[in-house]
Amino acid sequence: MKNLIAGAILLLATQVSAQSRELPDLVTQPTPQAVIDEHLDALNVCDWDRLMAQYPADAEVHLDNGTVVVGREAIGDLFAGFCQLPEDGGLIGITFSTERSFLVGNTLNVQWVANAPFLAEPYRGSDAYVTRDGLMAAMVSTFRGSDLKMK
Repeated sequence: MKNLIAGAILLLATQVSAQSRELPDLVTQPTPQAVIDEHLDALNVCDWDRLMAQYPADAEVHLDNGTVVVGREAIGDLFAGFCQLPEDGGLIGITFSTERSFLVGNTLNVQWVANAPFLAEPYRGSDAYVTRDGLMAAMVSTFRGSDLKMK
């Protein structure tokens, strides 16, 4: 089942990539907290341009099972798949809220809860957001879409 879901997400990301969205210019933020605030706000409204304005060329996103997404274009594909309607395999309408966070250097560690009208129950997880020069250099996430309990 997990392989089927992962395959569907990869297929969706590939289809969206084929549509070839142009990556926006980078927009720096003044503090690590501001980087994460911008990330979560952009994610909650599925604003792909604002999301991608945070990730430099060498950025990485680390996911479960050792999956690492490297580079702006690949991360753009990841978020393009995320920013689709639920009936199209995406998660538009999901909202991530910070429950607890703490800063270590330029890394903000965030425990969050996700809610959405299409979820049967809230979903909790944690991310470590590594910032550099006002941008998102890396993200390590416990998010696993296959663990969401849908209505």
